[in-house]
Amino acid sequence: MTKVYLTRRHAMIGGLALAGAGALGRAAAAEDKRIVLGTWGGDYSQLITKNIDTPFLTSRGWEVVHAEANDTDRAPKLLLEKRLPRGTSDVQAFSSAFVAKMVGAEVVEKIDYAKLPLAKDLLPALRSDYSLPHIYSGKVILYNPKLISEAPTSFADLWNPKYKGKVGIIDIQYQYTMMAAALASGGSMTNFEPGKAGLLEAKKLGVKIYPTNEAMAQALKTEEVGMCIMWKARAVQWQNSGVSVLVVTPKEGVIAFVSEFLIPKNAPNKDGAYAFLNATLEAKAQEGFAADMGYNPTVTSAKVPPELNKRIGFSEEEAKRLVNPDYGFIAKNEADLKEWWDKSFKG
Repeated sequence: MTKVYLTRRHAMIGGLALAGAGALGRAAAAEDKRIVLGTWGGDYSQLITKNIDTPFLTSRGWEVVHAEANDTDRAPKLLLEKRLPRGTSDVQAFSSAFVAKMVGAEVVEKIDYAKLPLAKDLLPALRSDYSLPHIYSGKVILYNPKLISEAPTSFADLWNPKYKGKVGIIDIQYQYTMMAAALASGGSMTNFEPGKAGLLEAKKLGVKIYPTNEAMAQALKTEEVGMCIMWKARAVQWQNSGVSVLVVTPKEGVIAFVSEFLIPKNAPNKDGAYAFLNATLEAKAQEGFAADMGYNPTVTSAKVPPELNKRIGFSEEEAKRLVNPDYGFIAKNEADLKEWWDKSFKG
């Protein structure tokens, strides 16, 4: 038998090596429990922490890091990372329009529903192969009765002279604003051209443009503006925070909005990604978003109180007028739409 003699120096080196290996092991373990979520900032990010991260992930040892930025910044980054074997995010929050673009660019992992036990409760109409629906609402008209004596009825009221100087538009909602203008002008979800004239008229009438949803909320609260178009869910949230607005369902129809989560193909922690996605489907998490943000749940297990449901939901007649955007059209024409918005409308 060969005897091996260890000097003090060998023992020290060995100890350092073991310590280093231990540190690497701990780092790897910590990384395995770290989930990087690309999301909008503001209220949405805060409510994810409150209703999803803290109760269902942090309590189970996960660390959820929010990489906050607008979708117009996060989507290009995701495309740039396409060739990397390992991306920088595990989950991304996008509207359906951006999901369609990312799927078309082949940067999205197909959802393995076998890894999502709570997906059994998903509303069938919202189930998708490449993204998980989180919450949904519809585009409506908001107005302050103190400033707007005659209630608006149509998306076309954005450029009605009697509301001159009282209308606000949200920059990051440009795609949906163009959809609304198209519907009000005889266009469609695949023909935005008729709505451009109305938006240019709104520009002439002094429409105010705000960069974010939160900025619009502040403008409504200070009565800088008295009318805008927005998701019904946000109207409820703003009413809860003391903003004086009433809601009108536009006669042209209600443009549907779904906030979704997707997993990048090169997500570094896919186990963490699925843990996050499953947590978003928890009934209590969905009920929390309904109460805090006014969005409708995407799972049948969530129980929304009748009075709240009246405020955030849609009647049977209104539901018949829901309009689903054509996200394939949006993805194909996004560059041209954004160029027109920035140069012709905002410029």
